[in-house]
Amino acid sequence: MRLPPSLAAVTVAVALVLALPYDAVPHARVTPGKAPSPPPFGAECRTKVHGSHVIAHCHNPYVDTDRLRLHIECRRWWDLDTDSAPVDAGPATTVRITGRCWKEVGSAWVSHQRRAS
Repeated sequence: MRLPPSLAAVTVAVALVLALPYDAVPHARVTPGKAPSPPPFGAECRTKVHGSHVIAHCHNPYVDTDRLRLHIECRRWWDLDTDSAPVDAGPATTVRITGRCWKEVGSAWVSHQRRAS
């Protein structure tokens, strides 16, 4: 019995694929050199301004200690801007940082730094 040409070609192709050694079968490609993403870091801070006073509450839900500083820019040119001393927020810790201007507060923010072990 003779196979039609189209069926013969398909039969040969299937036989060749099944006869290939396992190493010759293509595998999923993995791009080398991609580093895993760093673990999450950084306390969540809420900053409130009450007149000339600034209060920041920061909660660190992560394992690494976050070294925090409160930075305050005062609105008046003669009023001194301030940066607080560093405060460490350990894992699952909430800290409170305060500061003030003599008059109005222009802006306030908290900076984060990974504490060196």
